Amino acid sequence: MYLAQVRKTVAGAGALLLAAAGLSGCGLTSGSPLADSVQPGSIGKGRPLEGAQLTVTSKEFTEQIILGQIMGLVFKAAGAEVLDRTNIQGSIGAREAVKSGAADGMYEYTGTAWITYLGHTKRVVDPHEQWDAVRQEDRRHGITWLPAAPLNNTYALVANQANAQKYRLRTLSDVARLTKKDPGAATICGGSEFSVREDGLPGVAKTYGFALRRGNFKKMDDGVVYTQVAEGAACALGVAATTDGRIPQLKLKVLEDDRHFFPNYNAAPEMNSATMRKHPAIAGLLAPITKRLTGSEAQRLNARVDVDGEDPHEVAKDWLVREGFIREG
Repeated sequence: MYLAQVRKTVAGAGALLLAAAGLSGCGLTSGSPLADSVQPGSIGKGRPLEGAQLTVTSKEFTEQIILGQIMGLVFKAAGAEVLDRTNIQGSIGAREAVKSGAADGMYEYTGTAWITYLGHTKRVVDPHEQWDAVRQEDRRHGITWLPAAPLNNTYALVANQANAQKYRLRTLSDVARLTKKDPGAATICGGSEFSVREDGLPGVAKTYGFALRRGNFKKMDDGVVYTQVAEGAACALGVAATTDGRIPQLKLKVLEDDRHFFPNYNAAPEMNSATMRKHPAIAGLLAPITKRLTGSEAQRLNARVDVDGEDPHEVAKDWLVREGFIREG
């Protein structure tokens, strides 16, 4: 039902979100130009986007904002004037921005597209086959998918070390056992999207046979989940993103998805097809960037924001400069 509702409402809701939301990202007001003075490094030589006016977008969580800023800075170094519309709340608004042409591109996750946008329920095990299936099907929506990163930001359930040991939690099958043996102890905290997505709680509960008590899934902001699970009182378990930098910092245990429920969520540039026809050089600009984005690299970048308190825009720029992709000045 949820997926059907998404498909019915996406056209109107996405445009409304873009027009009405007061959005901000990385200290910039939505729609603000990137004002950085950056030049080509190993990418962007000859400034192939000179004269182009491009808009980048992202969802509202840390990794997405960093990836959106990376894309924007690459375009800027290659000569484009870039409008920053990162930090859109929820998946639908950002997706619709690219689809409608209100934005030219973003980094999106293959599993999100396959299940949430395209309505499939069967998981594609091979990451490349997952990306290719999404790429081919999304052509009819005016969307072009460029090659995916090694970065696989899939869902996971995590626990602190004490609760993992106390309840003998190593796998999601162990969580299913706990929901039946000690239902009061099986409390899971997570974001509101996870509670309704087919690649979230409904699907994982069905696959593993969770007997979760009513009220034992506690909705809260995604960022709060990590600290609550680390404390271990209100939440024995929490929904996490596997590339989140707070997992190692808080010493949380990632439980094995032993029935391989969660899809591959490899990040890839999701571009408006008209933009790609007009500016085909974008593919070559982003290819080496995307290839360098591994899960461990993303976790380090995310930690700089969520643990160390740095600005996502500056983290993105520092990484691009350090890797030699662009130069300042």
